[in-house]
Amino acid sequence: MPKYWMITDRNVAGDEFGGRVAGLSYWTADSDDVDIFANWTRARPDAFQKQLVAATAGFPLITDPNRYDDQQHVTLFVHGYNNGWQDAARTYRKICNSLFAGDSSLGLCVLFTWPSAGSPADYLPDRSEAREAAPDLADVLSELYDWLQKKQADAVKSPDKACRAKTSLIAHSMGNYVLEKAMQSAWTRKNRPLLVSLLSQLLMVAADVDNDLFKSGETVDGSDGDAIANLTYRVSVLYSGRDAVLGASAGLKHFGKRRLGRSGLDPNVTAPDNVCEFDCTALLPESATEVHSAYFDEPKTIDLMRGILRGTDRKLLAAQFHVDHG
Repeated sequence: MPKYWMITDRNVAGDEFGGRVAGLSYWTADSDDVDIFANWTRARPDAFQKQLVAATAGFPLITDPNRYDDQQHVTLFVHGYNNGWQDAARTYRKICNSLFAGDSSLGLCVLFTWPSAGSPADYLPDRSEAREAAPDLADVLSELYDWLQKKQADAVKSPDKACRAKTSLIAHSMGNYVLEKAMQSAWTRKNRPLLVSLLSQLLMVAADVDNDLFKSGETVDGSDGDAIANLTYRVSVLYSGRDAVLGASAGLKHFGKRRLGRSGLDPNVTAPDNVCEFDCTALLPESATEVHSAYFDEPKTIDLMRGILRGTDRKLLAAQFHVDHG
């Protein structure tokens, strides 16, 4: 089975991924040099899906409810503002090596890479690029939703056919804006089901979105935050007030709200019960000059992500890592 998996809506320009939205394509790789285009092999969508299903078929079937935390994951990683697809691929490799490799592997991870502009001068326009990429991510999430519905129906007929993997997603920086718009689209396409989990765990890392995203609380109002909360079992926000990139983002965009990844959830609104936050400032080294991406380099935040993905209770995680949470 392939070691690395990628879905992208970037165009292919010669022997490189480009910077334009050009429809979905599917790729696999075995080389650890994931930032070299030639190491990726393009696959037909149906072949990619079959390989992914075959890979999860090797996951252990967990039927004991006391071992639910041991169930493995298929996790999608959506990168944020970066310096090109190579940067995204290198971050993806870090995540794979930290969480999805060796005896303690949580399963497998798939990179979703979109045409982030990748230049400080283009940080504001990058938001329009993110909005343009969102329908393609929505297509991926919609297909995943249909697959999970089928597996649930199969499990009713025969427990042995139950899905062997949880589905989770890690979004970083402006990748959370791509996710926000994609989840709204996927939720609308599926007639806005209530409390039907498309994702088991969603990690919103250094999210470059408004911090009142979940202001609807338990009220169903059809908002973007409402879509995310209803399609996810648990949403975990990882933030730090030392994130200078998001400080600049708030100044550049003038959206009138603080950034979720810098300030955490708006204290003036009541978020849905399945949305929680973790202040990671104390976990990130004081020497870190690039706090915005340091979450993927620091063992403490990696261990926190592992605990979240495994489904450990938020209060236990807060006590274990000595962090504030909501």
